[in-house]
Order: sequence, then C-alpha cells, then structure tokens
Amino acid sequence: MVKHIILWTLKEMSEDEKTKVKAEIKTGLESLAGKIPGLLEIKVVTEGRLETSNADVMLDSSFESFEALKTYAKHPEHVKVADEKVRPFTANRSCLDFEV
Repeated sequence: MVKHIILWTLKEMSEDEKTKVKAEIKTGLESLAGKIPGLLEIKVVTEGRLETSNADVMLDSSFESFEALKTYAKHPEHVKVADEKVRPFTANRSCLDFEV
C-alpha cells in the first residue's frame, strides 16, 4: 500500500473565503472515493488546526500501489478537482508519498 499525504497553504484571502475554499477542496477531493481505480481511502482535514501549524489543508490518501497513485495523478476526475478547486487557491504544496 502507498500513502499520499499533501499539505497546502492557501493564498491570502479573507477568513470567510478560506472557509469556503477549504470546504470546496474537501468536498471535491473526497468525492473521488470510488471513482478512481486503486484509490483505497481519501480524507481531507480542514478543521481543528492548531496555532503551531503552518499549513491550512491536509490530504491523507491511500492507494493499492505506486502505479495506482500514478493513475490517480492523471485521472480526469482528479485533474478536474485539482484544476478547479485546489490549484487556483493554494500558494504552497508539500507532498510525502511512502509505502506501508
């Protein structure tokens, strides 16, 4: 199994805008469950952030294999969510992929 963890920092915007953007990122990415072969689990964390954090949103996902992760990266449903709900609103992205 492969874990795919992403941390994003949002661009500068009002707190109301951040709340809306985070909700749309969460809904968009979590809607991919069951739509992409090899995607086992997907969860987006947007709430409960402590003041010691330096990221706004976390994606925690699991895949059957590294090949499944590569399929997810190019899948049209994922690309659509990334292009419409994530990339326009994020300033920084960090990624950690690893086998478990």
